[in-house]
Amino acid sequence: MFQGKHSDSRIQKIPDAEQDIRLLSQLGEEQTLGKKLGRMAKENPLAVISAAVILVLILGAVFAPVLTPYSYTGMDLRNRLAAPSAAHLFGTDEGGRDILTRLLYGSRISLLTGVVPALLSLVLGTALGILSGFAGGKTDSLIMRLADIMLAIPSMLLAMVIMYTLGGGLGNVFLTLTLVNWAGVARIIRSETLKLKNTEYVEAARVIGVSKSRIMLRHILPNCVPTMIVLFTLNIPSSILTESSLSFLGLGVQAPDASWGLMINAGRQYLYTAPWLCFVPGIAIMVTVLAFNFLGDGLRDVLDPHQNRE
Repeated sequence: MFQGKHSDSRIQKIPDAEQDIRLLSQLGEEQTLGKKLGRMAKENPLAVISAAVILVLILGAVFAPVLTPYSYTGMDLRNRLAAPSAAHLFGTDEGGRDILTRLLYGSRISLLTGVVPALLSLVLGTALGILSGFAGGKTDSLIMRLADIMLAIPSMLLAMVIMYTLGGGLGNVFLTLTLVNWAGVARIIRSETLKLKNTEYVEAARVIGVSKSRIMLRHILPNCVPTMIVLFTLNIPSSILTESSLSFLGLGVQAPDASWGLMINAGRQYLYTAPWLCFVPGIAIMVTVLAFNFLGDGLRDVLDPHQNRE
């Protein structure tokens, strides 16, 4: 009878002990996250400006129908290749379509193909990276060899092969960019997991009998979040560039959808007579990619514990 009561008491204490361990592993990070972001705003104004640029791009993509009176697909051959003017701030293309309108609608494609594949590859790469680093042995070897194979193939070549096999379309672009980017995420998260699984709070969780899956979800994963945020922001510009390149080659998003890569491809034959057809979407790609890169660098400086200067 005494033994039963003792066992029940011990069972009730284990969840409480696990909660204390998890809170201990995250306490310092939760207390300093706001301070770190504040430090980024003070020490890295370029990252703040980049965040503002990204916000403007998002607002432009969302409110595109309100910001422009023109259709991004409707043609007006009477105004074909019109130079920039008050009526058409960035001119018109070979079909008489307003460049600014197509630029705003094209930002939807670029932002979607940046964010969605980066998010999908982050989820897939994080899951495989944590599993690889924590499980070790044959599981680790199998996942990492697969990642090595993916990383050994040039990403653009791999993307072209996949898109040529699957065909054009936004959904296939998402799938292609996810397959191209997950391996790099998995290797970095595996490295973080190898460091975390030998920490005191993970060892304490093992001692009190917490399952491996619970340790990975409640103790390893939350402590990988800063690295995941940085990886997410740095993978977005890579995805945008890859999608633009695929669309330029005719393997990505297909007409009549507005894509910055398609706009450059359509305007290259008018490079000397109507240079704005290439320059405007090209500058848009450059500014967007730089903004995400600068923001990612700023977040890395404040969230990466190995670069913490305090």
